[in-house]
Amino acid sequence: MRPSLLLGRSLALRSLQPLTTIPTTRLIAAQTAPFSIIHRPSSAQDSQLSPAKPIPAQLSPRWLGELKQRIGKCILFGLRPEQTARVGMMLQEMARDWRELLAGRHVNNVTYNRYAESARITWAQNYARNIDPAHQEAWSELWTPKGDGLILRSIKTDFKFPMTWPDHITVYHKLATAPTSQTDSFVLDVLILSELHQRPAARCVEDIVVYDYRRGKKTPLRPFMVDAFRETWALQEEAKRRNSARIEKLLQGVRELEVGSWDRADAKEDMGSAGA
Repeated sequence: MRPSLLLGRSLALRSLQPLTTIPTTRLIAAQTAPFSIIHRPSSAQDSQLSPAKPIPAQLSPRWLGELKQRIGKCILFGLRPEQTARVGMMLQEMARDWRELLAGRHVNNVTYNRYAESARITWAQNYARNIDPAHQEAWSELWTPKGDGLILRSIKTDFKFPMTWPDHITVYHKLATAPTSQTDSFVLDVLILSELHQRPAARCVEDIVVYDYRRGKKTPLRPFMVDAFRETWALQEEAKRRNSARIEKLLQGVRELEVGSWDRADAKEDMGSAGA
């Protein structure tokens, strides 16, 4: 099983259509981003130059926009050439990978659940088509009453802000816990991202039951499903560690820019023309 295929398991419901239609789905190659990040305090150098704001244990939903505003303020006070180059690299990373580092005309709340439902089905279909094609038929039947199936027992949705049309969304599913051979139900954490605002629009928690339609009762995951989910879990944890480090590096880099531009004793706004 190739890791590159597993990393493509996340889903994109890219076109936010009028509420009477269900958006189409397609796969994107992206790792699942963590839902919360733990950060180290600012460096000792920062503390000596200026009181540093503590990095919160859980990021604000608006952290990406706030980071861009902080960079903008640094630019207003002037940056040296090496600082300008560093800003360019950070902004490029934010623009390219923000989905990973992070899911009147208001979208109806029920529609969020429809997005999660559509994405969950495609999430399972991805195992059949790309991750474990040797068991394609069994994976494909998970959403049919033919044998072992996955039934949504409950869904809880936490709405972050009212999305409006037009917008594009990306939906991520990830396993909440590592599966075992005895697992007959599991939880999926869902992140629905607004691409217009580049922040989470909603989070869902889906409780899924593995159900044997032939016997009419719950049943454990089949061994090949446990193996596939375990590999997915391992990739999720690795992506979480990697993206946590990337976000921390961005935050620390912006703090160093602040200390080197406006947050110093001799700081003076010069609309971007840095002194020698």
